Amino acid sequence: MEEQVAAYVAREQKQPLPAPPSEVGVGGALRKNFFATPVDTLLTVVLGLFSLWAAWNLLQWALLSAVFTGTDREACLAGEGEAVGACWAFVRAKFGQFFYGLYPMAERWRVDLVLFLLVALALPMAIPSVPFKRLNAFLLIVAFPFLALMLLTGGNIRIAGGWIAFLFALAAFVAAALAAGNLSAPPRLLRMASWLAGASVLILILANAVSSGRVDLMAFRFSLLSMLAFLAALASIGVSVAAALAGKGEGRKGVLLSVLAAPLFVAVIIVLLAGDFGLRRVPTNLWGGLMLTLVVALTGIAASLPLGILLALGRRSHLPAVRLFSIIFIEFWRGVPLITVLFMSAFMIPLLLPEGVTFNQLLRALIGVALFSAAYMAEVVRGGLQAIPKGQYEGAQALGLGYWQMMRLVVMPQALKMVIPGIVNTFIGLFKDTSLVYIIGLADLLGTVRRGFSDPNWITPTTAASGLVFAAFIYWLFCFGMSRYSIYTERRLHTGHE
Repeated sequence: MEEQVAAYVAREQKQPLPAPPSEVGVGGALRKNFFATPVDTLLTVVLGLFSLWAAWNLLQWALLSAVFTGTDREACLAGEGEAVGACWAFVRAKFGQFFYGLYPMAERWRVDLVLFLLVALALPMAIPSVPFKRLNAFLLIVAFPFLALMLLTGGNIRIAGGWIAFLFALAAFVAAALAAGNLSAPPRLLRMASWLAGASVLILILANAVSSGRVDLMAFRFSLLSMLAFLAALASIGVSVAAALAGKGEGRKGVLLSVLAAPLFVAVIIVLLAGDFGLRRVPTNLWGGLMLTLVVALTGIAASLPLGILLALGRRSHLPAVRLFSIIFIEFWRGVPLITVLFMSAFMIPLLLPEGVTFNQLLRALIGVALFSAAYMAEVVRGGLQAIPKGQYEGAQALGLGYWQMMRLVVMPQALKMVIPGIVNTFIGLFKDTSLVYIIGLADLLGTVRRGFSDPNWITPTTAASGLVFAAFIYWLFCFGMSRYSIYTERRLHTGHE
């Protein structure tokens, strides 16, 4: 019996049998994915026929029967027995308006220059192998916005005295905080600098409720109270400088330079915006098209991420006042539709500003969009912070890191990496939501396309569809690009196990 069993025991590795011919190759893949069951076969046939029908009609409308050239509506009107598809001649004739809005023809080179600078600075930041990232980031984040504003508007902006006092009050707070970095600075001077900066803000708030006379300083007009606030801010900066000089130690020079950085930066901004560089002034009500869409979207994206990070940290703070403020801010802005936010920014912001501080309609919309998007961004970032294990916090504290060092070096990089899809999803939603600014009279890309429909020279049955398809393609192009770069960034930063 044992001999008979042993005769059937394999003494070497048997080669596997080949797969059945019906399971391999193109035929096998089609059978497995599309025709595995009768229901799958029926769905494949029905959806395949529908896809072919839709693709043929789209191809015929967009290319075969489309009109690509023409000077007016006559080119896009169908004759007897003829069918006319897309009127791309309308898009071609209005392309400059779709991109620049009503920006003067002779000054459009400034828009092209701003777009070139944006691409030239953004591409090196997006490519990991390009060196000098810190310099590039400084030029893109700090220098480019003000240079772009000067080029697009032409400079020579009339800055109200209240606005100048407000900027210097913010610089005074920053200077006082940086002066405290010198541990040997006299506490009395530091307290005085903080009190003067706070007094400047309180006087500005009072200037919004109390009317006062006018004072002219160089080319700027102040009210008496806003001038007093400006002087208080300058006094605070002076005391902060004195505190930095009064300290001892080798780092005193570095502290002094950091204290002077914020006031000098504000002064450079004011000179850059109010200076006359010989450029023709172009008011923002002439901006429109894709240019305006990019201005609103990029401003909202650049402002919402840092604000969202601060709000997320504030909502998780152990300080009751900070946590309560962050919760109220986030829940308020998330609970109000963006349309309402735009109307509020257009009509209510001027009522809340100090006397002499005014914003034009575009700037109000930018503020509303940035605050609205920051509330959503805060919840995305907070989700990433909650996903960080407690051991990461404890390890950072065991190394002796302070709160901000722990967040900057350990916690926040991990949290942001985990929520990259949510962050980019918020950016994509913000980019598409920019079309709502048309409601308050700003002609973005979609608004400019819709305005083109009312041109009597181009009113045809296919004009509206052609313009809307063109606008949809532009929106899809930008959103798809952001999505693909998000996927690339996720893969590059991926450190886990598949």
